[in-house]
This record gives sequence, structure tokens and C-alpha cells, in this order.
Amino acid sequence: MEIRLNHLNNDERKEALSLLAALDSGRIKDDGFARFGELMGKADSYDPLPHDSEVMLCSPDIYQQIWGQAGKMRSSGELLQLGKRIKCPVVAIHGDYDPHPAVGVQEPLSRVLKNFRFILLENCGHHPWLERQAKQNFYDTLRTEISVVED
Repeated sequence: MEIRLNHLNNDERKEALSLLAALDSGRIKDDGFARFGELMGKADSYDPLPHDSEVMLCSPDIYQQIWGQAGKMRSSGELLQLGKRIKCPVVAIHGDYDPHPAVGVQEPLSRVLKNFRFILLENCGHHPWLERQAKQNFYDTLRTEISVVED
């Protein structure tokens, strides 16, 4: 979250912190939760292409339920342990501007997945298909990786 907040300007950062406090306290409404998502989307992007926003149901209650459980699984190590059950090849395509640090993805997954590769895209945030400077490289990489699996 600290990395994400640093990707925002001062006003956006203050708004995001206020919305995050409301989310944590259970006082956030659907429209505030949607706005929080917009701010995080901006923070997650390096050089986004213009695009229509996806229309999605924004439910802070569902978010709290899911991430409450996922957070416990993460902190206990259970989530990574489940990775040991994966038998197929796994390729992580990750942006260098993604607020989730690459090393925090690459290192733990490489320890639990038997057939794992990590590809880092430059000038790329969390959604490479929406990034001006990384979109083509993302799709080229994806096509290459799919063709390797098909061969």
C-alpha cells in the first residue's frame, strides 16, 4: 500500500487514506469503495492507455470477506503451501512498476512451484494489457509462452 500511495499525488493520497480508513472500519459505502478502486487503479498503472472503465459490482462486504480469508492464508503460509499442488508450468508476467514488488512474487513462487518462470516487463504496471509502453511486449510474451506450452 505504501508503494501505491507514493504513486498518487498529495490530494489523491489523502483521499485514498481516508477511504482506506473507512474500509478498515467498515464504514465505507459502495460509491466510496468504487472510488478507492479507481485510485488504486491509477496507482497501479505506469502509462495507461485510455480505456473505458469496467463496470463491476463494488461490494466492500465481499472484499472484506475475501481478503480477510486470503490475508490469513498469506500470513500463515497456507497460500504458498497450496502452490505445491500445482503440477502444470507457471509463468508470471510482472510489471516493474507494479506496486507488488517483483521479488515478493518471484522468490516465494520459485520455491514452491516446480516448473516456474518469471518475466519482468519494463515500464509496466499491474495491468500490462492497458499499458501504452508494455501492451505489445505483454501480448508478444503471452503468445510465445502459449506456443511453448502447445508444442
